[in-house]
Amino acid sequence: MTQSSIHSEKMCLPKLPYYRFIVMMVAFFCLMSIFSNYTIMNFAFICMKNDMQGAVQGANGTLQSIYDYTSTGKAQLIWAVAIGTIIGTVPYNWMYVKYGAKNVFLSAGIISLVATSCTPFAAGNSYWLLLAIRLIQGIAYAADFAVIGIICVKWAPHDEVAFFVSVLTVFSPFATVITTAVTGFLCTSSLGWRFSFYVHSIAGALCFVLWYFVYSDDPLSHSSVTSRELANIQKGKSAAHFSKRREIPYLKMITNSALACTWFNAFMDLSMSIMIITYSPIYFHTVLEFPIEQTAFIIGITNFAQLPFKFGAAFISDRITSINPKAKMLIFNTISCGIVSILFGGLGFISKDQKWVAMFLLIAVNCLMSTNCAGFYQCGRHVSQQFADVVIAAIQFCKCLALFFVPAIVAATVTDESDRGQWSHAFLVMSGLLLVANFSAYFFFTDQPADFTKCEEPHEFPLKKSIEAHD
Repeated sequence: MTQSSIHSEKMCLPKLPYYRFIVMMVAFFCLMSIFSNYTIMNFAFICMKNDMQGAVQGANGTLQSIYDYTSTGKAQLIWAVAIGTIIGTVPYNWMYVKYGAKNVFLSAGIISLVATSCTPFAAGNSYWLLLAIRLIQGIAYAADFAVIGIICVKWAPHDEVAFFVSVLTVFSPFATVITTAVTGFLCTSSLGWRFSFYVHSIAGALCFVLWYFVYSDDPLSHSSVTSRELANIQKGKSAAHFSKRREIPYLKMITNSALACTWFNAFMDLSMSIMIITYSPIYFHTVLEFPIEQTAFIIGITNFAQLPFKFGAAFISDRITSINPKAKMLIFNTISCGIVSILFGGLGFISKDQKWVAMFLLIAVNCLMSTNCAGFYQCGRHVSQQFADVVIAAIQFCKCLALFFVPAIVAATVTDESDRGQWSHAFLVMSGLLLVANFSAYFFFTDQPADFTKCEEPHEFPLKKSIEAHD
């Protein structure tokens, strides 16, 4: 590390004893921003169909809103994000490996913010232009999960990995809470649904300004990291954890049975999450007949309720050493996938006369799903070690496949969004597949590092003199 490169990592913040948590929280808000930017549309659908600005004459002679999309149209708008994410996953992962996360993730944020601010214009002028904007948002969203893995590998001590994962992966429910609340309020106000896209763009810009000034690709030479924190971060890690030049054993990772099982569980878990995030506002409003304001409140409650479960699972996974690591990951995977699959399958059989029971079921599903940070995530981390960021990036690819898979399931089973019986079929399909994924974990999960990780023994790094001088 040259003197000039060390100086290039200096930020405006002074030396702080727990700087890694500042990095974690800034990343969390940036992840929220990119996720929110593409999920605004999920709730805005409800409000947009009542917007008669630019309305056209329908086949029966009545005026029809240009924003009242069919089920197929809505599915296409969701698929566009999935396709964009698939397109962007490999290029972003390649850029992360080659250039680091700082500027690459910043570029994703800028792309997402520009696309979000242009969405109202696109929706009002051309459906095909709106599809293109959604595709661009999907490309930007492809940057999200890989950056989580990089931060966990470079900035998280070994005994805090589950905590970092729990915080950084909770961005989607937090974003859903904020986005549904903001969009719900603006939809019913004089400002209208369009303003929600502008508000999110401004908030996201502030988040990524913080990212630029706070984040560093090299914690070992960052001037705000104390020697004590640096020793904690690097304890038990090898040089490969911090190397900017790595040979990734892609073929060996893809053919590893434990990792394949991890990705299968992740795919089904994320499919369930996407179904809840994307379709629960429509289901609760259209089938269970909750008002728009109550729908936004319900989604917010169900997402906030999971936090104690998520952080509790992370604490047990990181700090409770009396339980075998493999046993812990299987227990939490059964909770987050097995039990959840049963509860979610029952959600479609609740009538509107018992709609508050449905709300409590949704709360239970969200709470128990949140323990996945101590389930399949931990299996992937134990097996892949210094390549954990690649495993988590692959979970991103699972998520973009899920973004395509879930609307396909709904489109195949639900033709009338007000028909609870049709929705129950979609719920049962998702429930059954998640249950299969959970059972497969008992055969393939392990806490042992794979052979491809054993390139060198962990060792302690000498502290940089330039950093020690500042302590």
